[in-house]
Amino acid sequence: MKTLMLKKLFFPLTLLILSLLSQGSAAAERDEPSTFTFYFENDLFSDTDQNYTNGVKLSWVSPDLTGYAEDGRLPEWSLKYIRFLPFINEPGLERNIALSIGQNMYTPEDISEVELVEDDRPYAGWTYFGIAFHSKNERRLDTIEVQLGIVGPESFAEETQKLVHELVDAKRPKGWDNQLHNEPGLAMVYERRFRFLREEGVTGMGYDAIAHLGATVGNVYTYANTGMEVRLGWNIPTDFGTALIRPAGDTSATVSARGFGPRKKKRFSLHLYAGVSGRLVLRDIFLDGNTFTDSHSINKEYFVGDAYAGVSLAFARFKLAYTQVARSKEFEGQDDNHSFGSIALSFFY
Repeated sequence: MKTLMLKKLFFPLTLLILSLLSQGSAAAERDEPSTFTFYFENDLFSDTDQNYTNGVKLSWVSPDLTGYAEDGRLPEWSLKYIRFLPFINEPGLERNIALSIGQNMYTPEDISEVELVEDDRPYAGWTYFGIAFHSKNERRLDTIEVQLGIVGPESFAEETQKLVHELVDAKRPKGWDNQLHNEPGLAMVYERRFRFLREEGVTGMGYDAIAHLGATVGNVYTYANTGMEVRLGWNIPTDFGTALIRPAGDTSATVSARGFGPRKKKRFSLHLYAGVSGRLVLRDIFLDGNTFTDSHSINKEYFVGDAYAGVSLAFARFKLAYTQVARSKEFEGQDDNHSFGSIALSFFY
């Protein structure tokens, strides 16, 4: 029965992905670029190896699919599901589908300890696949996303960390036998980003401000979040900021009318940015432990905030951003706030 259910889910999803990827060359002719983004986050940028210690993610955002129903850009069977989503029938909006795959890794402070460290966070890994629907114009971006994945040994976070530490001759982590148990993960996400301020002079110098508000529900995360980002620089792109690895985090794809790409006149951008983000956390499996079985857990903080700043450079088909993040304490007894760096490299084609 499980195999049959997986086939029913897998084959339609595969057909949808292949159909979307096949739009690339036609979209290039219309100058509606697709966007690939590679994310890498690690606390080595802050000379630590603990808490949220590593994240990698690869995402793809489709070209504008505004005419998905009329010109066959999406398969017919998928339309009845997409039409159930909110926000998509408003006129004047671009619509995109985003696909992502990633892995997050969490460890206690002392990774040389073999035995369970009861007063620190559990070892945990989260490997996932995400599919999202974007609806946007130059002022706002609505994102609906579903993430499916696995927490526990089958996330292969243990193997990833041990391999990387061996390659760079770093301290070998010894406590992964105490990690969370295998558990399928689901996260359902909605977030709205809106640009409430934008000014640009004739020389291209300008600034903008983007706020966000959203919520995520599932056995992996359940929280409500909000925040704001301010950007200052030259030829700021009409994307929606530089997001971290998180649900609804694919914001680098620009609005086609004023985006970056091989045919755009504004092919160079350099800007600084800074922002704050906070969330009210009702569930975090990486602190609360497994949902259906007993496991190591620790008392979480219900309010968690991030402050961050960075620099972004875009030229022709590429955009590169580096962000330094300071995160408040996530659990009771955590010694210090946590800090990590984030790199995002986007390619438009």
